[in-house]
Amino acid sequence: MTQPRSPGRRTFTGLALGMSLPLLMGRANAAEKIKVAGVHASPVENAWNSRLHEALKQAAAAGKIDYVFSENVTNTDYPRVLREYAQSGAKLIVGESYGAERDARAVAKDYPKVYFLMGSSAGPQGENFSVFGTRNYEAAYLSGMLAGSLTKTGKLGAVGGFPIPEVNRLINAFRAGASEVKSGLVFQSGFINTWFDPPKAQESAVAQIDGGCDILFGERIGTADGAKARGKLAIGSLLDYMPRYPGTVIASAVWYFSPTLDAALADAVAGRPAGKDYGAFSMMDKGGNDVLFDKQLVPAAAIEKMMAKRAAIKAGSFTVPINDAKPA
Repeated sequence: MTQPRSPGRRTFTGLALGMSLPLLMGRANAAEKIKVAGVHASPVENAWNSRLHEALKQAAAAGKIDYVFSENVTNTDYPRVLREYAQSGAKLIVGESYGAERDARAVAKDYPKVYFLMGSSAGPQGENFSVFGTRNYEAAYLSGMLAGSLTKTGKLGAVGGFPIPEVNRLINAFRAGASEVKSGLVFQSGFINTWFDPPKAQESAVAQIDGGCDILFGERIGTADGAKARGKLAIGSLLDYMPRYPGTVIASAVWYFSPTLDAALADAVAGRPAGKDYGAFSMMDKGGNDVLFDKQLVPAAAIEKMMAKRAAIKAGSFTVPINDAKPA
């Protein structure tokens, strides 16, 4: 990992002779990279964390940042890891404070010159603790429309991690989208009370299928395995699961973290106060989420109806309702 350049350092390689000093300095400053740390409570292959990890790796590959990270950080160890990165020169720390909210905010107060960007159900704090949320509920709504069009039993299920607002919002949006195209549907939901346990998610999926559900919304990894084992269909969340489960996953409500990261990086590089909510950058009109689907498995009529709604969302003429209550 290369070390960040010191402030004001200039590189003359490849620059034309006679270029003015201010322009040279501007080029040098633009080329500087900041150190960004990722603190992941789950393995980076976990769906949610993988979206952060991939965006951060892409930013590093593009020369925007130096990226370091830790994974499988427990809630009790979270503040220690945050402090270590803050003390080691990280300018921006990206992570999740869902299980360590009070401690993470206390650490941010102790390091006012370090920017913290945390997945959180609460609001921003001060000038350096910013938050974001997983807002692919728009794509979840659209995927629900496809599920509602395809279900044969009229029973749809969902497997989530914890019943926190961001997760509830996704499942409720999926239900609302399905109900738009078909009335009288019956819904089931299961929460595995962990962020990463594929076998447990698979077990929950199988139980719902055995209860009559024929299409499942997989907020957690492992749901599609249960659907595949029982010969049923699934909807992916966060990632595109279709290549991994051909014939089983008919669509994915994908989330893109790069727009959020780019906005936070711009503030950090400029040194602007940034105690703000970056959640808007996860919205569809900002490129933060979208629905992907298998044209071979989804009827054209269902796609046409869904795409019309997608266009309305992007145009601002339709707003997906937000329901953060635990799904009944």
